[in-house]
Amino acid sequence: MKLVDDTVTNFTNLMASSEPAPGGGSAAALEGALGAALTAMVCALTQGKKKYAAFEDLAKETEQKANVLKERYLDVLDRDTDAFHKVSAVFSMPKNTDDEKAVRSEAMQKALKGCTETPFEIMELACETLDLITGILDRSNTSTKSDLGCAALSLKSAAQCAWLNVLINLGEIKDSEFVDTYRKNGAALLEKAIKSADSIYLNVVASL
Repeated sequence: MKLVDDTVTNFTNLMASSEPAPGGGSAAALEGALGAALTAMVCALTQGKKKYAAFEDLAKETEQKANVLKERYLDVLDRDTDAFHKVSAVFSMPKNTDDEKAVRSEAMQKALKGCTETPFEIMELACETLDLITGILDRSNTSTKSDLGCAALSLKSAAQCAWLNVLINLGEIKDSEFVDTYRKNGAALLEKAIKSADSIYLNVVASL
């Protein structure tokens, strides 16, 4: 069964166990999914109200995009755990001969890159979702303003948690070009996510 199809109780119990996965990467994806879900909720509660008629089309469009992003987060949640399992599987590979060691090393490097790509994707999604929130800030149901703030904080956490998972894997990867690319692009995504989330949060606090 996929992690995303499990109950909240079972998922959190599994995360609290001695099993190494799901871990921080899946937690980051879940944070992102919650942020996207809250964004969609705000849009849903903006529609059909005379007071916000001017924002009806924007709310509909943003709700659709937020729900698509929510599903993408849930997809990467499972893929992140799968990527970790591929790393774990390498440890059971034989290493008795030079050839076996070479094959094992190559498999490990490939698996580590996979474990880098999924949290990096979460960072990209977080920035995309934060852009959606910025687009409806002050153009949505004011009664749900706090929910937008919560969404922004969830997405900030998603980006920061994902970045930690990117960094820990980069430290074990020997491909310097891959490392430099992901470190540079990841740092840019992190900066963007933090600035965007903080701006949204401060806007929300000032309006309450």
